Amino acid sequence: MATRVFLLDDHQVVREGVRRLLEADGDIVVVGEAATAGDALERIDATTPDVAVLDVRLPDGDGIDVCRQIRSQHPEVACLVLTSFADDEALAHAVMAGAAGYVLKQIEGNKLVTAVRAAASGHSLIDGETTRRVLDQLSRAHAEREGMERLTPREREIIELIADGKTNRQIGAELYLAEKTVKNYVSAMLAKLGMGRRSEAAAYAARLAERRAPGSGAHP
Repeated sequence: MATRVFLLDDHQVVREGVRRLLEADGDIVVVGEAATAGDALERIDATTPDVAVLDVRLPDGDGIDVCRQIRSQHPEVACLVLTSFADDEALAHAVMAGAAGYVLKQIEGNKLVTAVRAAASGHSLIDGETTRRVLDQLSRAHAEREGMERLTPREREIIELIADGKTNRQIGAELYLAEKTVKNYVSAMLAKLGMGRRSEAAAYAARLAERRAPGSGAHP
């Protein structure tokens, strides 16, 4: 029997290209398509696919949330997340959502066909080492965000200035605080974050700023 595939992508030209590619050998048939998350979830019931190929970025949500709902309601449907961007955080979310694979749109056509067949056969395209790595990174990022939330607004200002390489005296001049007051803030901040050195706090703040920067590739 042919492998039944559902396509979710908001670009019609992409869906048509993937359809032609998958159906070329005759053992895969595209049984349904959607351009939005809402339409996809409505149509999955009627089309009963073996594999759902899901774009990440959608007008009304993202493919990883769709994957999570499909896997919850239809655990027999394997999901391949298809995206234009390599992003470890999105990969980690895809793993936790139960995706069988995370595939870049730049993939060669024959490899996408192979990935669909593998997913339909119950195989995971995400190896255990990659899963552990990205989940560890996600766990660390979550812990760092929680740490920042423990700081007061003034302490957040100070840690960002530390990340910019400023001394206590320079920070005091910028914030109209005594140098000793800044030193006390820094000591309290390091204690809250479980750090012993100023350089650790600077690196920590720089990592958070990088994740918040536009184009950082963080999962929406």
